[in-house]
Amino acid sequence: MSAPSSAGGTPVTDKRQLVEYFEQGNKPRDAWRIGTEHEKFGYDLKSHRPLAYDGSPGIEVLLHGLRRFGWEPVSEGGKVIALRMADGCTITLEPGGQFELSGAPLKTIHQTCGEVQEHLREVKAVCGEIGAGMIGLGFHPKATRADISWMPKGRYKIMRRYMPLRGNLGIDMMTRTCTVQVNLDYASEADMVKKFRVALALQPVATALFANSPFTEGKPNGYLSYRSQIWTDTDPDRCGMLPFVFDDGFGFERWVDYLLDVPMYFVYRDGAYNDVAGKSFRDFMAGRLEGFEGQAPGIGDWSDHMTTAFPEVRLKRYLEMRGADGGPWRRLCALPALWTGLLYDDAALDAAWTLCRDWSMEEREALRADVPRTALKTRFRNGTVQDLAKDVMAIARDGLKARAMLDHFGEDESHFLNALHEIAESGITPAEELLDAYENRWNRSVDPIFEEYAY
Repeated sequence: MSAPSSAGGTPVTDKRQLVEYFEQGNKPRDAWRIGTEHEKFGYDLKSHRPLAYDGSPGIEVLLHGLRRFGWEPVSEGGKVIALRMADGCTITLEPGGQFELSGAPLKTIHQTCGEVQEHLREVKAVCGEIGAGMIGLGFHPKATRADISWMPKGRYKIMRRYMPLRGNLGIDMMTRTCTVQVNLDYASEADMVKKFRVALALQPVATALFANSPFTEGKPNGYLSYRSQIWTDTDPDRCGMLPFVFDDGFGFERWVDYLLDVPMYFVYRDGAYNDVAGKSFRDFMAGRLEGFEGQAPGIGDWSDHMTTAFPEVRLKRYLEMRGADGGPWRRLCALPALWTGLLYDDAALDAAWTLCRDWSMEEREALRADVPRTALKTRFRNGTVQDLAKDVMAIARDGLKARAMLDHFGEDESHFLNALHEIAESGITPAEELLDAYENRWNRSVDPIFEEYAY
């Protein structure tokens, strides 16, 4: 959501161009890569208040401090709002200052976990110098909306105005949530469809395993993944479980039709974001967009528009799995391991599809609705989501073993699932561990979380 704009490029005047855009994402198996993104909350070590952009400790100071590790700045309106590396790795800012690493496309989970560790090492070094800390949770445990400072990015001003018109919790989604997600490739349209369906159906299982947001403004909020619940009241035009993905005939063209029906937020021109929130990209293609009459969008405008749809799984030129709360570094490695194990081995993908292919739309929607509150204890058919999670974990482990991607110790990638194995077997989510500490060790205060769970 927060990458620098890529407006411009080849004019788009026909839907076929947009279908071809996704077809160009097809890759042979040996070119498949793993891209991991994770967000975290920065805070003042003394007060535990969220970091503002200005001041010290602050986000701007942190960004400048990281440049000594080889990061190049990206500016907007004279402010540094992102950092990038030559390998495609970027650091970006979510609206409330959540600090996001968008990792480079890498071949193995070993490399991914190394990237995560190196990033956290760099961030911790600079944070230690400026008096800041970082923590991974799905929802900020203490801050109110008023405590959050907005980042100086033009697109966020537009979204901040428009979000409350479509839902009650969009502002909270923007400013007080953190996630970890993985981006994975597909070989063909048929391969994309199968992976999309498996990822979408099983996304609530991932949400349950990673549930890690039980507090709001210092008190239990009644949910285990409040981050996930927030998405249900953000914007129905661009969120959800996308039932049409399971329809006969689903493919790139149907996905294009969906995105064309998602209302626009902005058009980026000459370094400025122009507010067209609620307007139609179809009208833009036809030269009828108000304020841009007679102009056709570029392929960069299409790329920008795609980032403004927020379903549980999102298709770009790869698939994004978006259902997990942020967490500690072991789970930042476990999330890409889970989905790589499920989707990158043919036998595992077949087994995962067999597990969920006969689920009805009503069952998928019920899982999505119930998991934020009850996570692994959610009832499903004759069992629970914990039962599903155990099956999913076994399939993912087999998939990673079959990939046989070994590190220099001769270990395959399956050990990265160990953190999730403990959760699936015990049935106790990270959120429930936090609630137990709150009740029994922390004297009903969330402040100890900033020491015990900091990176």
